[in-house]
Amino acid sequence: MPAPYPPPRTAWYVVGVLTLIYVFSFIDRQILTLLVGPIRRDLQISDTQMSLLMGLTFAVFYTFFGIPLGRMADSGNRRGIIATGFAMWSLFTAGCGLAKSFLHMALMRIGVGVGEASLSPSAYSMIADYFPQQTRATAISVYGMGIYIGAGLASLLGGVVIKLASTQEMWTLPVLGEVRPWQTIFFAVGLPGILLAPILFTVAEPVRRGVKSAAGAGVPFREVLAYGRRNHWTFFCHNFGISFVSVTAYGSVSWLPTMFQRVHHWTAADIGIRYGLVLAIFGTLGIVSGGRFADHLRSRGHRDASMRVMSLAPLCYLPCLLCVSLIPNPWVAFCFLIPATFFSAAPFGVAPAAITEIMPNPMRGQAAAAYLFVNNLVGLGLGPTAVAMITDYVFHDDSRVNHSLAVVASLALTTAAILLRLGLPQFRKSLDRLAEYSRSGVEG
Repeated sequence: MPAPYPPPRTAWYVVGVLTLIYVFSFIDRQILTLLVGPIRRDLQISDTQMSLLMGLTFAVFYTFFGIPLGRMADSGNRRGIIATGFAMWSLFTAGCGLAKSFLHMALMRIGVGVGEASLSPSAYSMIADYFPQQTRATAISVYGMGIYIGAGLASLLGGVVIKLASTQEMWTLPVLGEVRPWQTIFFAVGLPGILLAPILFTVAEPVRRGVKSAAGAGVPFREVLAYGRRNHWTFFCHNFGISFVSVTAYGSVSWLPTMFQRVHHWTAADIGIRYGLVLAIFGTLGIVSGGRFADHLRSRGHRDASMRVMSLAPLCYLPCLLCVSLIPNPWVAFCFLIPATFFSAAPFGVAPAAITEIMPNPMRGQAAAAYLFVNNLVGLGLGPTAVAMITDYVFHDDSRVNHSLAVVASLALTTAAILLRLGLPQFRKSLDRLAEYSRSGVEG
């Protein structure tokens, strides 16, 4: 007889703590997006180098360290893994404020990526053990709110600080002396995370559910690979489909503030505050609505509800983002940013929920790490850099970053829509395989 799920009040407290930490992770990850101008000036780097700091240097180490940390999540203490990672990435974020060159900043961003790799595999695994399948997509989508609250706060914070610093070239801080305003932002967002890391120990490590959950034994990696091979088309369509949505989403969040500055001549402070509010409000509404809609479809008998929501999102996202990029009136373009943000967010709660639905419990952490590996290596690694390279090497004109965004969005979201639609029947087959696996009670 499986153990009962914890009371809803306890389960939602855990989601609240994990969401707070996810907010911090995305503040630390995205804070560079509004600081392109001053960092480029002081470190004397190009758009392409800046894109590498925003994307690839973070993404490569985030993804590769995610695999062993995901394996640890399948057998180790998940809250301890998250607490350690939280303190680590916060320390390296603060260290970004001390960078004096591209290399220094890249090393700090690598540290942020390694630390953040500890979070989501363990968080997805914990939430799946706290919530039954009927409400799991909503719970994971609420956790996913951290993406948009964090990115929105990063933009808001950057905008407010730039506005306050507009008449003061240098700030004076205790111990450090005179620093640039952008350096102060890194200290302000990084140091509090070190103090907050112990909050994880107010959360109980949940009972592991499913095959051999009581023992908490890790599954040999070869068995995880064998299970993955039996579902390879599902994973291919799911992981690469959502990754191409991420290419557009990361490319947009990295370069839209700069686009409004270069094309529409808004100040960094103004676009930071306005875009931050849109991200925090409409990104949050989008990701939670996606999860709620998936749970509603599931209650109506659609077993593939999570994949169904994922397949619809890029079809709605693309026309809105093209309007943002190509409409010459800045306020009309900004109005289209609201539905674009909503639809871009909708699939990112149901995507990890879909992974938990087709994986046995002892493999969920590793499956989540594999999903994050592909999603971030392709999405975060390619998205910001693809936009920057098209601007630098195709258009040869910084002011045409809006056209670069339109090109990347058109190619990536069309590919995403095709892959996710092809994945629907494959996802249903994987659900059937999991049911057979669960009935057998045999690993592998």
